[in-house]
Amino acid sequence: MTKQTFIKGAMILLAAGIINRLLGFVPRIALPRIIGAEGVGLYQLSYPFLTVMLTIITGGIPLAVAKWIAEAETQGDSARVKQIFKAAMGLVTTLGIVMTALLLLFAPWITSHVLPDERVYRTFIAMTPMLLIIAVSSVYRGYFQGKQNMLPSAISQITETVIRIIASLTLAYLLLPRGLEWAAAGAMLGAVAGEIGGFAVLLWKYKRDKREAEPSSDAGSVSTGNGKENGKASPVLRRLLSLSIPVTGSRLVGSLSYLLESIFTARSLAAAGIATGVATAQYGALQGMIIPLLLLPTALTYSLSVSLVPSLSEAAAKGDRALIHKRLHQSMRLSLVFGAPFIVVMFLFAEPICRILYNHSDIAPMLQLIAPIGLFIYLQAPLQAALQALDKPGTALINTFFGAAVKLILIVQLASDPKLGIYGALIAINVNIVLVTVLHGISVLRFIGFRMKFLDFVKVIAAMVIMGAAARFTMNQEPLPAEWINLLLACAASAIVYLLLMIWMKFIDRYDVIRIPILRRWFK
Repeated sequence: MTKQTFIKGAMILLAAGIINRLLGFVPRIALPRIIGAEGVGLYQLSYPFLTVMLTIITGGIPLAVAKWIAEAETQGDSARVKQIFKAAMGLVTTLGIVMTALLLLFAPWITSHVLPDERVYRTFIAMTPMLLIIAVSSVYRGYFQGKQNMLPSAISQITETVIRIIASLTLAYLLLPRGLEWAAAGAMLGAVAGEIGGFAVLLWKYKRDKREAEPSSDAGSVSTGNGKENGKASPVLRRLLSLSIPVTGSRLVGSLSYLLESIFTARSLAAAGIATGVATAQYGALQGMIIPLLLLPTALTYSLSVSLVPSLSEAAAKGDRALIHKRLHQSMRLSLVFGAPFIVVMFLFAEPICRILYNHSDIAPMLQLIAPIGLFIYLQAPLQAALQALDKPGTALINTFFGAAVKLILIVQLASDPKLGIYGALIAINVNIVLVTVLHGISVLRFIGFRMKFLDFVKVIAAMVIMGAAARFTMNQEPLPAEWINLLLACAASAIVYLLLMIWMKFIDRYDVIRIPILRRWFK
């Protein structure tokens, strides 16, 4: 099995993330055109509940598997790696079967009494197979990430996305004549098909690597013949739970917050005098169109945070504080540099982006309001990954819980105001993002003394302002007849200006480029 460096592993996941984000926008663009914003709302309303169930089943187990396997690999303990994998797989499989059965049993009551629109029932039923599939897949991903081999996860993600796109759009279109509820359920069945495809890739890769490793493991089996694998299954499970439960708690706070956010938003909009169908459409526009745009750069932050956990765990096991600071600074700096241009483009060109992509220019003010907060989202992932890798998941839990409580209170207060409506919910989400990121930053500073240099932020903000001016100037010239071509031209020209400014201010240099495997040989 090929072990990658931190940067190489992150870049593999980044490449997959970028491909997934670009491919993922095919259904994001096409689905609203097939089933409308209201249909997208029905599709999106199921996801918060799915997220809560998946958090209960898997929670911090993939992260614990990755962290613990990375430590075992550092010590050369292959028997412990097998124990960890088997214990995790047994746990998530059992929980997955139980939760799927409970979800099917209580689906009618949940959709009619808990969720804000009972038309979501068919979509809700269609999503239930994903619980077990995603749970089992998450253990395989944690296993490969702990081995610091990010390639299987990357291939799996791309496979899942391609199958989901084809199946979701096809099934939604075929079932649309039967009504919006059926069309949304068809889109969800497409997501299930994608997860099956992604899982098949992980299973195939695991079995192939296991066959390749069998000769060497047989040769080295003398050192593991002490009954440790069979005799200490219970301690392994207890340690796995002790590592995963705090992370599960932190993620459960976020998942429940997401679920309550959807429920409170719908109820508050109803209190503001907005009809159920309109409220569902507004929520679908926010969660199915605006938020995915904002999360485009998280292809990088996700890949960095996934690679960061085993890398920081390995450095912490060696007591290498300097390496911890170095890896965290790399992640934060790359997140900052990569995310900033997206913020500028989304803020300046919100209206043409929403019109070109979704044919809904009326939702542009939502994108413009949330775009500047994207910077905090992009920095939040590496900070949270650092807290988890440094055995401080409880702190991340407290920070997340506090931010979620503030968000829900603000949603009830602001979204129920007829003058604000859905924008009140959006303001509450913005406050939550900023608050949690700041609290994570303070926590990391307190535990390891790490902080970003103030000058780094000054340089990036200055580059954003100049880039924005270049983008606006190019767009105003309207050199070409088609609006979408002018938008692409403005983005490309301003991106070049931004990159040159970053190089001129020495925020990035050739040594950063050398770390990218594809470009390394050009800049040696």
